[in-house]
Amino acid sequence: MLTRWQLVRAAIIAGVGAPLLGALCRTVRWRVEGVEHYDAILMRDRQPIFAFWHGRILPATYFWRDRRIVVMTSQNFDGEWIARIIRRFGYHTARGSTSRGGRRALVQLKRDIAAGRPAAFTVDGPRGPAYRVQPGAVWLAGMTGNPILPFHIEADRYWSVHSWDRTQIPRPFSAAAVSIGAPFDVPDPSVEGVVEERRSALEQVLAELADRARALLGRE
Repeated sequence: MLTRWQLVRAAIIAGVGAPLLGALCRTVRWRVEGVEHYDAILMRDRQPIFAFWHGRILPATYFWRDRRIVVMTSQNFDGEWIARIIRRFGYHTARGSTSRGGRRALVQLKRDIAAGRPAAFTVDGPRGPAYRVQPGAVWLAGMTGNPILPFHIEADRYWSVHSWDRTQIPRPFSAAAVSIGAPFDVPDPSVEGVVEERRSALEQVLAELADRARALLGRE
């Protein structure tokens, strides 16, 4: 349980941070490739399960705004202010993490997808290790039959937060590349070895998308 002071602080952060993020990201020049993969999922009447690194949560929040995406956020203080910010951009939240409330949140996400809402995971969250995929998104894709949609966002000029995930905040009037990968399917996750194989493969896909996004910015 969060304290009253923590809840007040989370409200202040969201009240200040959300409009600042919106104003900042409106100045960004977006370079996007792979959006046809997102469109293809919707054309097949399926729901994408977005998968990306925790350190890109702020630009991702703006880029994918107002799509009724349900995001799994942790129940700690960081999860509270993040949840309050992303709700202002048209997201819904399922509260839980790999360490607390995760099973309940995954069940909620499964219901949300069945009701026609997409889901999203910062797949190395909520506390890392950075760039190490946790199995939640893989499990959900396998259980629902809906594909993971991996993507990476990289800015050419940004501030980096001193945190485990090195959260990236694009600077005003910077360029940001969004590299969206092909739909990533997961077979029955109850079969031995499937979750680990797909988890590892997703990790590789996200690394390749990060390289691709940097290339779009001319940063090989």
